[in-house]
Amino acid sequence: MHVIVGLGNPGSRYAATRHNVGFAVAEKLARRWRLPLDPPRCGSRLARGSIDSEQVLLVEPQMYMNMSGAALSHLPPPVSAAELIVVHDDIDLDCGRLRIKCGGGSGGHRGVESIAECYGPAFVRVRVGVGRPSTGEDAAEYVLSTFIDVERESIDAAVRRAADAVECILRHGIEVAMNRFNTRSNSAPPVAAEPMGRN
Repeated sequence: MHVIVGLGNPGSRYAATRHNVGFAVAEKLARRWRLPLDPPRCGSRLARGSIDSEQVLLVEPQMYMNMSGAALSHLPPPVSAAELIVVHDDIDLDCGRLRIKCGGGSGGHRGVESIAECYGPAFVRVRVGVGRPSTGEDAAEYVLSTFIDVERESIDAAVRRAADAVECILRHGIEVAMNRFNTRSNSAPPVAAEPMGRN
């Protein structure tokens, strides 16, 4: 089974913030795959389905970001790091850029740190750039801010590409996905429009 985790903070107060880009990607995938996310239970919102004959579980942890690992630990049945694809914001990438990797450090991201503490670091990450705070600006406050108007087009496109990247990982594996999406350009190369399976 593949467990796709979009990271964010629960509640309307945080819905449009930079830190909630992972939720936006999970919700994009839920709409594409016609898998409605259930009301919160077991510490998360969940949607289960079969995509291209592969069992998938979409997850939005409903504890705060630094408790993401604890939220995942309540999933039935227990999951392993090898099953995880975690989508999250990244202030070390320009707004709208993507980077896919497996393992490594957290880059200071509290949600990634929490998951690594519970599962070890060997899980796939789809990092979505949300831009860097200005000099002297507090990073924690920055990621809880909303996108400004000039960023909106880039971040909307990045959410679509991140959903494409998750589908590419599911269909072709991480190496192919990294080659397609880890580009210097702010825009990923076109991906063939192959329809994913529906539940």
